Amino acid sequence: MKLKGFSAALNWPLLVGRVLFVAFLTGLLAYALWPWLPGLRAARPRTIVVYGFSILGEVMNDGIFPAFQAQHFDRSGERIEFISSFAGSGTITNQIILGVPAQVAVLSLELDAQRLVEARVLPTSTWLDLPHSGVLNRTPFIILVRRGNPKGIRGFSDLANPGIGVVHADPLTSGGAIWALVAEYGSAARADPNSREAGSRMLLGIWRNVVAQAASARAARTQFENGFGDALITYEQEALRDRARGKLKGDIVYPQSTISSEHTVVVLDKNIERRERELVNEFVDFLWSDTAQGIFVQHGYRSVDEPLNVKNPSFGHIADPFRIQDLGGWKRVRREIFEEIWKKRILPEVGR
Repeated sequence: MKLKGFSAALNWPLLVGRVLFVAFLTGLLAYALWPWLPGLRAARPRTIVVYGFSILGEVMNDGIFPAFQAQHFDRSGERIEFISSFAGSGTITNQIILGVPAQVAVLSLELDAQRLVEARVLPTSTWLDLPHSGVLNRTPFIILVRRGNPKGIRGFSDLANPGIGVVHADPLTSGGAIWALVAEYGSAARADPNSREAGSRMLLGIWRNVVAQAASARAARTQFENGFGDALITYEQEALRDRARGKLKGDIVYPQSTISSEHTVVVLDKNIERRERELVNEFVDFLWSDTAQGIFVQHGYRSVDEPLNVKNPSFGHIADPFRIQDLGGWKRVRREIFEEIWKKRILPEVGR
């Protein structure tokens, strides 16, 4: 009897090892077969991969994603998870071109969406088939100045005055920075429509005063808050967000004339499996629903559904708002303002 007990004691670790090994194989097999096993599929949430420009992170993570998850669960009883990444629009676009598995992207400007077509990541301008030609929401560009506005800044022209330090995001990586360029140029061009050089002079004067640059609009905001410069050109939404939370470090100046940025949604078909198409389409449709647009308005974005904007009384008045179409559209703006004027004339002139 002692020998049998001794033998059983010796075999016990072997028995446990076999049980664990069988359990491991069973789990591995279940993981491999989960798409075809209804019980396991219900337990494992499906995912949607979303990339977006820098300032969009908060409203998506705190508002849009939870609202869609709740709506989808009420309809189907199915849990959805989001995998997301937010950075400068140019950075996000470069990452998508390099192959990140984004299924939906919200870019700061249509110009970056056009780059995806040029890189053959998108076959054509597919976003034009979406509601509002792919424009998700808007926000005008404003000037954020130090508390009490000690330099007396009232518009973009004041940013070209001697002794003014300007914080600016980098147009080579930030969609917000390109919008800022267009706001600066356009405000001068509209004020003096008979002058071909008014916009160029405005850009030159402002960029001579740029004292700090950052890769994204959010990073430029951090530089300003850390004490760099006298003024920051940024999205209205960024300033309203902090003012609503009592954390605005400065005052908002609304230029008489400025541009409203329009943010473009693209759907990356090549990264969407056939069985996930319906889910991704449901999410994209949700972005233009009254629920989602109302969430954007609550977070300081201006809705493409104009009547919803009255729900946010903090939106400031702009005497002469304009849009990219008023300057000839993105192809013309890219060629004439961004490439020919800013890159080839302004940057060499200011030694950057």
